[in-house]
Amino acid sequence: MTVLFSQKRILVTGGAGFLGSHLCRRLVKQGHEVLCVDNFCTGTRRNIIDLLDDPKFDLLRHNVTFPLFVEVDEIYNLACPASPIHYQMDPVQTTKTSVSGAINMLGLAKRLKIRILQASTSEVYGDPVVHPQPEEYWGNVNPIGSRSCYDEGKRCAETLFFDYYRQHNLGIKVARIFNTYGPNMRPDDGRVVSNFICQALLGEDVTIYGHGQQTRSFCYVTDLIDGLDRLMNSPPNITGPINIGNPGEFTMRELAEKVLAITGSKSKLVERSLPEDDPKQRKPTIELAGKLLGWRPTINLDEGLKSTIAYFEGLLREHGKAIVGDRTLQPSSAIDK
Repeated sequence: MTVLFSQKRILVTGGAGFLGSHLCRRLVKQGHEVLCVDNFCTGTRRNIIDLLDDPKFDLLRHNVTFPLFVEVDEIYNLACPASPIHYQMDPVQTTKTSVSGAINMLGLAKRLKIRILQASTSEVYGDPVVHPQPEEYWGNVNPIGSRSCYDEGKRCAETLFFDYYRQHNLGIKVARIFNTYGPNMRPDDGRVVSNFICQALLGEDVTIYGHGQQTRSFCYVTDLIDGLDRLMNSPPNITGPINIGNPGEFTMRELAEKVLAITGSKSKLVERSLPEDDPKQRKPTIELAGKLLGWRPTINLDEGLKSTIAYFEGLLREHGKAIVGDRTLQPSSAIDK
């Protein structure tokens, strides 16, 4: 029997951002119509420039803290600044994006009777005292710190999603995204991978915090997007939250040394004091994603770094140290997500 392809019109909020742009591209390649919604707070047109002439792709400039009235078949809610440098610039707006944005997108999904996926984060675990972090761990989060606008905003968004699920029987999916890297990252986003690469390519000192013994796991962006796609298309009873990330664990010093080796940079490692509430370790358990979604990451760190470094080398060739988007290509502090 021939199974006919079911084309959908899919809304991706934050669709011009790092993750959103990769997701939009994947969905368009699958044959779906995509409505990309972004207010370009941190997203850039450069990320989606190749999609703008595609008849299956529409772009709408809109802030999700205001209601949106469109007709779609699915919603991926990715809208929110995700790096500390960006989300701490306007912490009140960050919280509003997570909370009011979730309410508006859930309301739209409820009206249309469609399923909706929330891009949550490993930051809901805070500075964890359980390692690695399973989905049933409730976290160790400072509710009044400088990072709490993002951490608690995402935790509240998860609450809203499950309340809509229980109260309105809404089809929800919640993914807890761990550190992700790859092309389309912003050079100035303050995340550790982009910082190390930009610093190395520009010949600047590579900044590590403390002695660089904090650990993170790094998931290449195409693996992450595959996980989101699988979660969205999983059976209705699979709601999450489900960790999506790579369980390979590396210290910040190990990551910096890998970047220096691959780039051939002569940059030096320098140490700075740790930022407030910076998690000392972060690593997902992904048994649930394997069991329920058949998902595991396939790209190792060395392979993913080579592709990411090539992307930043291209930006440097095109823009030099001048303007990339609306900001200068200068390394900022190496605070991790």
